[in-house]
Amino acid sequence: MTDLDPAKVQATRATFRALHERGCFVIPNPWDIGTALMLKHLGFKALATTSSGLSFSRGLPDAEWAVPRDMALAHIAEIVRATDLPVNADFESGYAHDPETVAKNAHLCAETGVAGLSIEDNAGDPAKPLYDFDLAVERVKATVAALKGSGVMVTARCEAHLLGVPDARAIALKRLVAFAEAGADVLYAPGLKTKEQIAEVVQAVAPKPVNLIIAGPIGLSVADAAELGVRRISVGSAFARAAWGGFLKAAREVAGPGTFHSLGEAEPFAALNTFFRDHGAAS
Repeated sequence: MTDLDPAKVQATRATFRALHERGCFVIPNPWDIGTALMLKHLGFKALATTSSGLSFSRGLPDAEWAVPRDMALAHIAEIVRATDLPVNADFESGYAHDPETVAKNAHLCAETGVAGLSIEDNAGDPAKPLYDFDLAVERVKATVAALKGSGVMVTARCEAHLLGVPDARAIALKRLVAFAEAGADVLYAPGLKTKEQIAEVVQAVAPKPVNLIIAGPIGLSVADAAELGVRRISVGSAFARAAWGGFLKAAREVAGPGTFHSLGEAEPFAALNTFFRDHGAAS
């Protein structure tokens, strides 16, 4: 954080914390400088990195630590510096198993200037997908302790629903409550889809805020999520995958029938060029 203004970093972190106090906001997930700049231009109040979006852009799978820690930290720093918006880092499982190293890595992440970061309980082992309950809680406690006084918000994630583990509902509720008691600022269980599931999580960890991922058309709007008590909505890799979808649609048409109709759906060159001339990193 040596090239960042500490006062501005603290102000940004305070702004991020205030966003969680009432209402509901969307925190979209850019995967490079250009998308971060455009999302700010569209009026979003905060940003979050996406480990999937980064992985795919580097030709890597979204697997535990397929992107090495230092590459992830460099990317997070790049997104932080792209705009003056608060950034929440998708910090996967902390790039370590033991609580002490997770805490050290979280401190390194905080030094990028992030306003928040998330730690998940995905152990990266297909035979045993989640860390044992006690270890998962200790990892959250260690992260919270490492960031005490920094102003960085800690989001604790339970991956039970996302990984499809048996009895995911009960496991997620138990862990999210324990993570909240361990000091996590925001709770998050990716994979929730029904209003009943979402409301149950919101009520279980209240008054702490809940992050909900909406990465597809699950029949919920921002207003619907707000009515359920959700404070923050992220989209994960969805924007990155939407971009890949447009790219592949056009590329497959050219590679297959040899026509170019899909390119008519592309954003006009002049619009993008003018935007980055006026709002880009060099402007």
